Formats: sequence, C-alpha cells, structure tokens
Amino acid sequence: MTAYLVHSSPPSTRAGGVAESAGASSAHAGRRRFSRRTLLRVTVFAALLPAIAFGGSPFATGANATQQQLVAILTPLAAVAVMVSGAMAWFGRLSWWWMVAVVIGTVLVFGGPQIVSWIRGLFGV
Repeated sequence: MTAYLVHSSPPSTRAGGVAESAGASSAHAGRRRFSRRTLLRVTVFAALLPAIAFGGSPFATGANATQQQLVAILTPLAAVAVMVSGAMAWFGRLSWWWMVAVVIGTVLVFGGPQIVSWIRGLFGV
C-alpha cells in the first residue's frame, strides 16, 4: 500500500511504474532511505549469522536434546538392569526371555540414532 503526500497536483509516475508526488518532501525520501538502510542491516545480519538465517527444525533440535538426556539418564540404569536381570535369570528367578528383552531394549535405546539413520538411508531421506 502506498501513501501519497497531500499536494495540489496529482501524483506523477516515475520510470518503473512507481507513483510519486510532484513535490515529494524530504520526509518521504527519508522513509525510503530508512527502509533501504533497514534492508541492508537485515541482510548483513543474516549473512553474518547463518544459523539464525537458516535455522534448523525445532522438532529436530528438541528430539536430539531429548535423546541425549535419555541416554545420559539411562546409561547407569541400563547397566544395573542388565546385571540384575542376568543374575536373576542365572538363579532361576526370572525367565531367560525377560533377560533377552532387557538386552534388546538396551540395544534399541542406545542404538536409536544409528537405527534411525540406517532406516532413513534405506528410503533415501
């Protein structure tokens, strides 16, 4: 939307089809200069900080942070779970199938990123 300054003569058209008042004041030119300066600042800012200009997906960032936190919390718990499950299965207090399930669960939790990248590679994503 273009705002014209109020003058007695109708707006004339410059080369390029942009309407301009016959007696355009310096305020109008100052606004045009301000917008060019602002555009220049934004361009320089975007060029200097490409991480902000072309930021990654917020979902991927959150998923990576969650996965890292889960691995940090579950590492000691998984070691204890495998040891306790193995001892209980050895003494007959737990089915060996439960021991197998604990080991498979541990592999899935800690090998999650590699499994996902392998599946994505299969589908070319």
